[in-house]
Amino acid sequence: MSTELAWAATAAQIGGEVLRRFFGKVPNVDEKARNDFVSTADRESEAAICAYLARMTPQCAFLGEEGGRLGTQQRCWVVDPLDGTTNFVRGFPHFAVSVALMEGAEVLVGAVYDPMRDELFTAARGLGAFRNGTRVRVSRHGTLEGSFLTTGFPFRMGKVLPIYLAIFSEVFPHAAAIRRPGAASLDLAHIACGIFDGFFEFFLSPWDLAAGVLLVREAAGVVTNLDGGEDLWTQGNVVAGNPQVHAALLTVVQRHTSEAALAKARRSEHD
Repeated sequence: MSTELAWAATAAQIGGEVLRRFFGKVPNVDEKARNDFVSTADRESEAAICAYLARMTPQCAFLGEEGGRLGTQQRCWVVDPLDGTTNFVRGFPHFAVSVALMEGAEVLVGAVYDPMRDELFTAARGLGAFRNGTRVRVSRHGTLEGSFLTTGFPFRMGKVLPIYLAIFSEVFPHAAAIRRPGAASLDLAHIACGIFDGFFEFFLSPWDLAAGVLLVREAAGVVTNLDGGEDLWTQGNVVAGNPQVHAALLTVVQRHTSEAALAKARRSEHD
């Protein structure tokens, strides 16, 4: 597994170097959907990562946020070439590259690279999680009271905003602070490092999640869907944290919604 992890780490750093070159300039930006942007930097980062991984691992498929899936092999690289595009195009230096190797629903290795801080978060299944080579683990904060939380707004799904706000309103009085930095892969990496105690967000994609989920789990944390299950890929609804805060946060979330309820809302949004 060490070879695959080295490939993931190098690929993430290759993408990060592309992003550093573009940051602070005015890239060509398109709006894929309302408030959902893609830039020249996204595309060039993904192209560079894809070219490297195709050269090193022709036996694997590739799934990128911008270009979709290439290949039908069971093992597949799942890549977000720029997680936090809105931050990036507005000059806010908080974004990352996420690279993971999956086999079916299992994440084998993952790397999240923060190019502005030169921080590389890596994990391989069963081998622990690391930040710049130093082993990390989730926080030991034991309750929702006084916890440091992170989240993301469901801007793609306006119909679930009241559900999200109800959860937020219940959690807010108990937390020491809640942040919305704008890059889910880094939120999860920072959970793994013990910076944040808990995280929740709806309707994420596999490329947002794959590497970060492995980081949290390998750092002794817990990541589930809203029903407490392992399937994160069908709907992309996530609750994560150290075991105690995850359990408390999941209880709050379940008072207001479920996987079935959000799936219904998602279908109605597209009708």
